[in-house]
Amino acid sequence: MTVTVLGGLAAAGQAVPGGALDAADLVVGPRALLAGYTGSARVIETAGPLTGAALDSLAAADAAVLLVPGDPGFFGDLRVLRERGVQVVVRPGITDLQRLAAMLRRPWDDITVVSAHGRDFRHAVNVCRARKAVAVLTAPGAGPAELARELRGWRRAIAVLEDVGGQAEKLSIVDVTEAERARWREPNLVLCLTSIDAVGAARWIAGGEPVPPPGGWALPASAFATREGLGVAPEISALALARLAPRPGALLWDVGAGSGAVGIEAARLGAAVIAVERDPGLCVRIVANAAAHEVDVRLADGEALTDLPRPDSIFLASARPDLVRACAAAGADRVVVLVREVDRLTETRQILTGAGYEVDGCHLTTAALTPTPDGTTLTPANATALIWATR
Repeated sequence: MTVTVLGGLAAAGQAVPGGALDAADLVVGPRALLAGYTGSARVIETAGPLTGAALDSLAAADAAVLLVPGDPGFFGDLRVLRERGVQVVVRPGITDLQRLAAMLRRPWDDITVVSAHGRDFRHAVNVCRARKAVAVLTAPGAGPAELARELRGWRRAIAVLEDVGGQAEKLSIVDVTEAERARWREPNLVLCLTSIDAVGAARWIAGGEPVPPPGGWALPASAFATREGLGVAPEISALALARLAPRPGALLWDVGAGSGAVGIEAARLGAAVIAVERDPGLCVRIVANAAAHEVDVRLADGEALTDLPRPDSIFLASARPDLVRACAAAGADRVVVLVREVDRLTETRQILTGAGYEVDGCHLTTAALTPTPDGTTLTPANATALIWATR
């Protein structure tokens, strides 16, 4: 019992080597592809991923054919068939992403591909917030309009291929506002770009720049333009980043961002980042620092946190009780607070504990090595405390 999986144009009623369709007693696929089938086999129409009765019927059939758009091995039904232990013969086709990139006349090896199905939608959105070129495999309720709504505040061009594979297939290139307002025919595919005209840099690996970055993390304070006395020591940044766990698919708030160093480092590790800062001069520096390190950080000037999308982690550079309470109420999985005043350690810990977090921390003392004519000495020690909280 073997299922023949026909992908792309071969599944739209064209002649198939080996006569798989002619010999089939069961043909399964979406309506658009079944329209080209005129044989006598039993037909099961699918809408979305292969599950339930259709999967059971394929597994039990003597000679079955599964019609799929594009390549069944690329976010397709081949995985579920293999997991079920079904023997398969695969004839792949061109993926819809390849076709979309060709319509835009751009290479596609730099594009990061994410799935918006189920609980993955929020992670997919955060990758779109962080990266320059992201293809989104959409789903009902997680389509172009819903994606655009979550991208408010980020400058993005949205390319939408709607009614994919159908007679009304159409490519539209719009901004976030237009994408949110429009009604899009399903199925559809989205390409989210910082610039519709830019061509991604050549890489040795597909899917965009890999993380962590080649220069490592916990960069020296000199890597960020800031004011005297406002920088975060790299040793402190290293521990803060370890506790914040930035990664692709996550969103981090950098509250009281200053130069934006911690948020920019998180963005270099693949996270989407919102830098919250009320000082106009520092806001200018955040924008310049993010550009210098080639990351996309959204700037929220002020201290209003209520209108921002829910974060996965928060770095708070101040132990002001009102800010600690606001961050504790934001729903993040991780909160890290830089506490410069010893008398605020207990209150900060109590606020986070009261919000349902498990709280830990440490006192850090750093003293840099300084060369002297006679050898090496240590600079005066700089001490601070770091509190981290996890759900």
